[in-house]
Amino acid sequence: MIAQSNPSPPPRGSASHVVARSSAGDADTRHGVILYVENVSVSFDGFKALNGLNLYIEDGELRCIIGPNGAGKSTLMDVITGKTRPDSGQVFFGQNIDLTRLSEFRIAQAGIGRKFQRPTVFPRHSVFENMEIALPTGKRVRDTLFARLDGSQRDRIDRALEVIGLLGKRHQVAGMLSHGEKQWLEIGMLLIQEPRLLLVDEPVAGMSQQETERTAELLASLAGKHSVVVVEHDMDFVRRIARKVTVLHEGAVLAEGSMEQVQNDPRVIEVYLGA
Repeated sequence: MIAQSNPSPPPRGSASHVVARSSAGDADTRHGVILYVENVSVSFDGFKALNGLNLYIEDGELRCIIGPNGAGKSTLMDVITGKTRPDSGQVFFGQNIDLTRLSEFRIAQAGIGRKFQRPTVFPRHSVFENMEIALPTGKRVRDTLFARLDGSQRDRIDRALEVIGLLGKRHQVAGMLSHGEKQWLEIGMLLIQEPRLLLVDEPVAGMSQQETERTAELLASLAGKHSVVVVEHDMDFVRRIARKVTVLHEGAVLAEGSMEQVQNDPRVIEVYLGA
């Protein structure tokens, strides 16, 4: 069976229900879809990074996005998070939130978290303090570190640390963590903000085999409560976690389906997997 390169659009609410500002939890997913990317194009100096791209992410799913360098993966992430504005097309969070009308800060507030390839933790602070800084309090770093946490906030941090496997290292300085542990800490710093949609860019680059296996377990465990989109080049890792895979090429969807479907698609083999 050949994977489908043109996913059919699920229904979305009318434009009269569009909101420009929202808080987390307001995305309307009654039709089962949390992210609508419809006919999106982005050009840089005449180069089309995205070319009429259509992508639909279901609420609670784990989606892997693969493709050769220059396929548009990073640009797609930038568009979803508001770093790049599309030249044309629509990007909706749920049926009702038009992401093209929101700032990066408002998009994060709406419930979309992004983890970049390189971990960005505070190396001189403890693991617990990093999580404390990430709490959605609206305070500056200095204010946060000198504020008193209540019991519910401490419990919230400990629950997130348990999920990422760092509860036993809560007092360790983050700069002393391994590369993989720093990656997990940054994921935890996003989870503490309770995002509905989590975007993860090449999470296992530079990891040991054991760390890679633990990362696979972690991301798989997040699906359901969160929607998770993973961009990755490590095909063994993708095979381990993939439930549905989207292949990008030249700024558009080349193929979409199970890992078995896309890895047997002659088009995917020609432009990516066969390289």
